Amino acid sequence: MRIDRRTLLTGLTGALVTPRIALADLTSRPPRRPLADPRALLARAGLPGLAGFGLIRPGQPTPPQHLAQATTPIAPASTVKALTAMYALDRLGAAHRFRTRLILSGDMLILAGGGDPTLSTDDLGRLAADLAALGRPMPARFAVWDGALPMLSQITPEQAVHLPYNPSISGMMLNFNRVHLGWSRVGVDYQIGLEARGAALSPQAHTISARPADQRDLFTYREDGAHEFWTVSRTALGRQGSRWLPVRLPALYAGDVFQTLARARGLALPAPEVITHLPQGDTLAQHDSAPLETLIRDMLRYSTNITAEALGLHASGAADLAQSGARMLDWLTVGDEGLGQGMQLADHSGLSGASRVSALSLARILAGPGAEIGLPDLLRRNPLQQEAPDLEVAAKTGTLNFVSNLAGYVQGPSGTRGAFAILCIDPARRAAAVGQEQPVGVQAWTRQARALQAGLLSAFAADLG
Repeated sequence: MRIDRRTLLTGLTGALVTPRIALADLTSRPPRRPLADPRALLARAGLPGLAGFGLIRPGQPTPPQHLAQATTPIAPASTVKALTAMYALDRLGAAHRFRTRLILSGDMLILAGGGDPTLSTDDLGRLAADLAALGRPMPARFAVWDGALPMLSQITPEQAVHLPYNPSISGMMLNFNRVHLGWSRVGVDYQIGLEARGAALSPQAHTISARPADQRDLFTYREDGAHEFWTVSRTALGRQGSRWLPVRLPALYAGDVFQTLARARGLALPAPEVITHLPQGDTLAQHDSAPLETLIRDMLRYSTNITAEALGLHASGAADLAQSGARMLDWLTVGDEGLGQGMQLADHSGLSGASRVSALSLARILAGPGAEIGLPDLLRRNPLQQEAPDLEVAAKTGTLNFVSNLAGYVQGPSGTRGAFAILCIDPARRAAAVGQEQPVGVQAWTRQARALQAGLLSAFAADLG
């Protein structure tokens, strides 16, 4: 059942979730132990850059008192996925499933994508088995339809072309739109393979190729509409290794893989073509995804960008990610325009550097509609287990180069739970490292940011009592 946004937001104007930044307690009854001075926490962490943070506790009528950083817009990174989870649950419902179908229309068999971001090679293998069990003769044509979602060549152009967490988006997605590249040295040359790797089935991907080359760039990429071509720096290969690469022509990739799986079942299909219009026909077989709630749990745990973008696009019906992010922000601010003050959402995963949120806005959203929709039960438990093992926390991390964020819910010793957001960024180094893979200094900086987050969470928990 769809949750009414105005119902979700009514509590934000009352005493139960009136925001207060948990940096100092201004009430006189009852007295509370003050939090550690944030300047001392920052100094102890030794973190260059900015940190905006805040806690909203239940039953606190005091008007918000906060540092300037609490309202400073900062790149949210993957903490946006918590907002996307709320949006998708409201617009689509927890039981919603995405359906992939095999349709027979005249002399054409159609693999029709339903925008399932979790479809795997093993799922296509089961569809091929179901088709073979029907005992039908194969049609003259084989096509793939990917129009359930807009076709986007990548999530954001800011990232390097070879990064697997920045794949294409379309109505037909397979293996998170990734292909597995493996190589080993044979004599003076290399043997390279590209697989559509599943848990049980891993056929070769014929529409994608890779070769070693003498080049400065780690990877180069091009496509001609029918094939994808990668070159890899020979000096970076070593003796053997493997990694994932993004897929940029996902409909052809899925069609190629299904053709191979069907052939293994004795079904001879012609080469796949991509169609933009889905004709009427009879459904011969189908595969349904797990329920949306399960997809959201996995998305929040593993921070899968493609799932976040697919769910957001399904929920909004928009033609691109910028429009879709704007519609999600409109949804968040229904009934309370101040809720999204200073926010800009350019996508649903947080990968785009154009998105901005403040710690105050994010904490207010989590305290209001997030709590009402059941977000605390979907978030990962204590993502800072190593730094703060004794705290009761349910939260979403958000990491980009020189961005380290954490947002969710923390529980005090008495069982009182507050909503919090901690956003950390080194703006200068962030700007210089956009799109890079593991730039110099980022690991040490991220460790310092996590130490600061752990210290603040301990202080928040103590303040909650």
